[in-house]
Amino acid sequence: MTLKSIRYEKGNLEILDQLLLPVQSKYIAVKGVEDGWRVINKMQVRGAPAIAIVGCLSLAVEIYPEEYESKKTLRQEIEGKLNYLVSSRPTAVNMKGAAEEMISLANDLAKDDSVSVSEMKQRFLAATEAMLQKDISDNMAIGTHGATAILSNVSGDGPIRVLTHCNTGSLATAGYGTALGVVRKLHELKRLEHVYCTETRPYNQGARLTAFELVHDKLPATLVLDSMVAALFRCRNIGAVVVGADRVAANGDTANKIGTYQIAVVAKHHGVPFYIAAPLTSIDLKISCGDHIIIEERPDREM
Repeated sequence: MTLKSIRYEKGNLEILDQLLLPVQSKYIAVKGVEDGWRVINKMQVRGAPAIAIVGCLSLAVEIYPEEYESKKTLRQEIEGKLNYLVSSRPTAVNMKGAAEEMISLANDLAKDDSVSVSEMKQRFLAATEAMLQKDISDNMAIGTHGATAILSNVSGDGPIRVLTHCNTGSLATAGYGTALGVVRKLHELKRLEHVYCTETRPYNQGARLTAFELVHDKLPATLVLDSMVAALFRCRNIGAVVVGADRVAANGDTANKIGTYQIAVVAKHHGVPFYIAAPLTSIDLKISCGDHIIIEERPDREM
C-alpha cells in the first residue's frame, strides 16, 4: 500500500506535513482556504497534482457548513477564493487549470434557473471531491503508458535501471504517482532492476520524500548526490530517466524542479532516453513555449 498525502472526508481535510518527513509523519488539518494557501505556499504539500487537489478541497471544506443567500454570492465566493489559491505557487499550472474549471462550473450552475443554491453547492462539492479518485486513475494510466514507452525502447526483456528526480509519487499526488508511478509499474512488471533518485537540493525532495516512498514500498533503490548524475550514466548503465512536470508548454517545453535541465542535457550526451510523465492538467496549451512559463523563485533562506 502506497503512502497517503491527502485525507479527506466531507467537511474535513488533512494533509501529511511533508516538511517533517522522513523523521516524523504528522497530518495537519486544513480548515479552509487560508490554511490551504499556507500549506501549499510553505510546501507542506507539494507536487503539481496534489497542489490543485488540496487547493480545491480547502475551498470545499470552507463552504461545506455555510448557507448562502443566493447563487451569485456563492459564485463570487468560489471565484475569488480559487483565484487567490492560484497565487500560492505560480509555476504549477494544475492549480490554475483546476480553478478555471471549477469557476466555469460555478458560472454555469449560477446561470441555470433550474438549479437551487443548495444544489449548486452540492454539485460543486461533488466535482471537487471527484478530483481525488480521478487523479489516482490518471496516475495509474500514466504508469502503464510510461512503462510501455520505456520498455519499447529497450532491447531484450531483462530488467532495467532508471533515474528519477524530485518527488513524483504518492506524496505529490492523490496516490500512486506520475513519474514514480511509471517506476512502480516497471516493478510490478518485474522489469525494474534498480531505481536511483537524486537528493534534489535545496529542498531535498528526493532525499526526504522519494527515498522514503521507495523504502516504504520496498523497491530496489539508491539515493545519489545531485552531482553524481553524469558519473551514474557513465558507470551504471542507466536505461531511462523519468521525471514529472510542473508545467508543459504547447511545444513540449517543460518546467520541472530545478536540476531537471542539467539531467536532460547529460542524458542526451550519454544517449539515455529521457521521459516526462505528467497528466493532461500539467499541459498549458495557452503558452507557446517554455519562455512564457512563470518560474517561481523561492526565498534564499531555503538553501
